[in-house]
Amino acid sequence: MYQALYRKWRPQTFADVIGQQHITDTLRAQLQSGRLSHAYLFTGTRGTGKTTCAKILARAVNCEHPVGGDPCNACAACRGILDGSVLDVTEIDAASNNGVDNIRDLRDETRYTPAQVKKRVFIIDEVHMLSIGAFNALLKTLEEPPGHVLFILATTELHKVPATILSRCQRFDFRRIRAEDIARRLLDVADGEGIGLTEGAARLIARLADGAMRDALSMLDRAAAAGAVDEQSVTAALGVLGQDDGIHLAEHLKNGDLAAAVGLLDEYYNAGRDLAAVYDQMLGLIRDALLVKTSKTDVSAMISPAYTVGALQKLCDGLASSTLIAWSRVIGETLDRMRSAANRRVEAELCAVRLCSLGADAYDTLGGRVEALEEQMKHGVPVRMAQGDAPAQSGTEAPPPPGDADAPPLPDDADAPAWVGEQDAANPPAAGDKPQPPADRQADWPHWAKLMEGLTGKINTGAHTNLKLSAKGIEEEGALVILCEDGITAMLAKAEPTMKVIREQAAALAGAPIKVKVREADEQPVQQKNDAVEALIGRAKELDIQINEF
Repeated sequence: MYQALYRKWRPQTFADVIGQQHITDTLRAQLQSGRLSHAYLFTGTRGTGKTTCAKILARAVNCEHPVGGDPCNACAACRGILDGSVLDVTEIDAASNNGVDNIRDLRDETRYTPAQVKKRVFIIDEVHMLSIGAFNALLKTLEEPPGHVLFILATTELHKVPATILSRCQRFDFRRIRAEDIARRLLDVADGEGIGLTEGAARLIARLADGAMRDALSMLDRAAAAGAVDEQSVTAALGVLGQDDGIHLAEHLKNGDLAAAVGLLDEYYNAGRDLAAVYDQMLGLIRDALLVKTSKTDVSAMISPAYTVGALQKLCDGLASSTLIAWSRVIGETLDRMRSAANRRVEAELCAVRLCSLGADAYDTLGGRVEALEEQMKHGVPVRMAQGDAPAQSGTEAPPPPGDADAPPLPDDADAPAWVGEQDAANPPAAGDKPQPPADRQADWPHWAKLMEGLTGKINTGAHTNLKLSAKGIEEEGALVILCEDGITAMLAKAEPTMKVIREQAAALAGAPIKVKVREADEQPVQQKNDAVEALIGRAKELDIQINEF
């Protein structure tokens, strides 16, 4: 009868246990010196060897011919425990035997001496599932058991075990097994089973196992059902992303190619892959990319074996760390929504839309967005500009205000405000000519291009970049006004010491001190608004209209 790989290849000695040497060395030393505790508590994530070590310890304390603290697995005691014929070693599943009566029966059994071996061993798996009453019933026996009794408790949720139980046990914490250790073990198992397993497939399974050796062996069992196991067969059998798949999707997101990104998601969906798992794996890729991007030392040992440092460095060209962090936040929010979404595919595609067009609100800070713009410009990645005209170049005339050139002339008998009539009288236009612009009409500041050159290296690079891309200088009533296309650029320009440097450079170019103002393009000058109000108030007074000023 076929036996699952994780059962067939379960370690039989402490020396065979992978990745828990800090525990196995201690247990072997205790067995050799005879200084065993009466109760042990093994804690750690699933598949890390807790139950395996408990069974090895149960054989080792009863072995007739131990070898360096390990059971020989050949004597009558070892063989009887292995095949289950020795009833003095009892394994209890606390998930289904968690009541007070179950523990009372166990407590009663401790009174009897072992019939076939040296010690009676009680292995209680998932001990955190015991009820409060059951824990209380176990307390006294656990604290002072008979000399012929050994308790071994195992749990994946240590925080659910009462402190009164913890204080009565010798605790051992099982670590997650390193991916490289899992991959090596998988290759050994595959060789012993005659399975053609590639190193790339072993690394991929090891990464997906998340530190659990049992999970890795179960995945290998699944993938090997169709024969030889390579990366493609693993991704097909487990419904996960391969190395190239993750990198390709990230490249499309980086370039803002929404059609290609959604097309890939459609391929994954039609192939039966869970789109939530796809994005969960993308979080792992983002984590590795952040390590490569931000670390100044070699991180090859810290990243997933599924990716190479070179591939991640290529992906990071043009991607700021703030963008990667923004991606992780967007994906995290999407995964939360997908848990209760009626249509998970739509949520996945909407996530791709958000990732391809990150807005300012996706970044943690203003500095993060500036860093993203700088990174894109440094690597030649096209920067998506805000809607509106491109920044005006030095020497070009400022466009007239909207509606000025195309506005139809007022009819001769039209009622116009008094100040309009006075202005027309002072500047009568020739027949057929367009009305002349006001005397204080905005004009481009002639030294804007030289100012941008002069600011290079003297102000924050992000502020300088935004000013060149999203601002222009105009002259207004003898002052330099920096018109910004968005609030971010205006905020950067107003910040000190940036504004101080701009004033100094502008004064040097103008040959005299000059007032510098910063304003968004759609923001009207305050003085113009005041002049208009004052004119309305004056006209109303001429007509004896009562005005209430607030």
